[in-house]
Amino acid sequence: MPGLRRTGLTVDELGRRSVSAALTIPADGLVLLIGVAASGKSTFARRHFSATEILSSDALRAMITDDPTSQGATDDAFDLLHRVLVMRLRRGRLTVIDATNVEDWARAEIIAVARRHRRSTVAIVLDLPLAVALERNAARPAPRPPASALRRQHRWLSDSRSTLAEEGITAVHHLRSADEIDAARIERSAS
Repeated sequence: MPGLRRTGLTVDELGRRSVSAALTIPADGLVLLIGVAASGKSTFARRHFSATEILSSDALRAMITDDPTSQGATDDAFDLLHRVLVMRLRRGRLTVIDATNVEDWARAEIIAVARRHRRSTVAIVLDLPLAVALERNAARPAPRPPASALRRQHRWLSDSRSTLAEEGITAVHHLRSADEIDAARIERSAS
């Protein structure tokens, strides 16, 4: 696999940052969405990928218990996620993991599966300011994660930013605002 590439940000004539024209992902690889709860990962996934390409921890919890927020079903949901991930990558199907993925050990398990199947892993980090995620979370219907969970996830995400390059991720697309997330385009490359 090639070395890590970070997406370049362009600067417009007024000197403001904007996201690059397209986020390039491998057509047969793994895409890890990384971000705290309420950062827009599921919305981003639905906007850019087909339903069959997305493995969502919330959707799998709902499949198992009829409740996407049932934290008691998390182990079973991730067991199922890993099983389907193996099947999709073995067949060369683009697979998007829609979960927080803010903890290094959780990413390591998923990246190891991609490596075993010789598939590239790309990370798309939805790194909204904590205040924005907390505001979005508060507007969600109950039950929702407590603010303390988002703060903890944000700390783990902050700690992870500098280590993603060492985790076997081919490219990191780092989106730091709602505007960057909304402007992002996905471009699939042949592997």
